[in-house]
Amino acid sequence: MEMYSFQRVAVIVTLTVFFFSLGFVALLKGFGGGARTETLVSLLGLEEGTTNFTLLSPHRKLLPRAKEIVEPNRIWGDDKCSKSDIVINQGPTPPLPSGIPTYTVEIMNMCVSGCDISAIHLRCGWFSSARLINPKLFKRLRYNDCLVNDGKPLISGATISFQYANTYPYPLSVSSVVCV
Repeated sequence: MEMYSFQRVAVIVTLTVFFFSLGFVALLKGFGGGARTETLVSLLGLEEGTTNFTLLSPHRKLLPRAKEIVEPNRIWGDDKCSKSDIVINQGPTPPLPSGIPTYTVEIMNMCVSGCDISAIHLRCGWFSSARLINPKLFKRLRYNDCLVNDGKPLISGATISFQYANTYPYPLSVSSVVCV
C-alpha cells in the first residue's frame, strides 16, 4: 500500500512539473497573448525571439542617495558631542503598594571627549506617572517633549536617575541636545 501511494505522488509531481513547464514555454512563445508575453520576457530578462531559455545576467538598479543631512561623526566633524552620547536605560522595579508597576530610568552622559551636555530633550509621548517625579530632574513640557535636569548641563560621566509608576513603560529616546 505504501509503495502505491509513493508512486502516485511521484506521478502527480512529474505531471505537475511537465504541465507547468509546457505552460511556461507556451507563454514565452506567444500562445498566451502578446502583451503578457512581452512583459514576461522583459521581466525574466530573456532574449526575445530565441529558443534559448537561459536567463540573462540581471541588471541591478541602485537606489538614489537620500537627500537628508546625515549627522557627521564627531571624529572628523566640528561637533564635540552628539545625541548618541546620551544613553537611556529603563527597567522594571517592584510595584507600588497599590499594584501599579514602577520603572527606574537612568539617563547617562557617555561623552568620551569629556563634554558636558545641556538642554537634553527626550521623545516621551504623553508621559505621566502615578509617583511624583522631581521636575528639576525630569518633566514633560508638552506631548513628546520631556526635559532632563531642568535644561542644565549633565557633566561627562554623570547619571540622572528617577522612578515612575505607570501601567506600561514609556519608550524614551533623545530628540535633541546642546553641547556645552
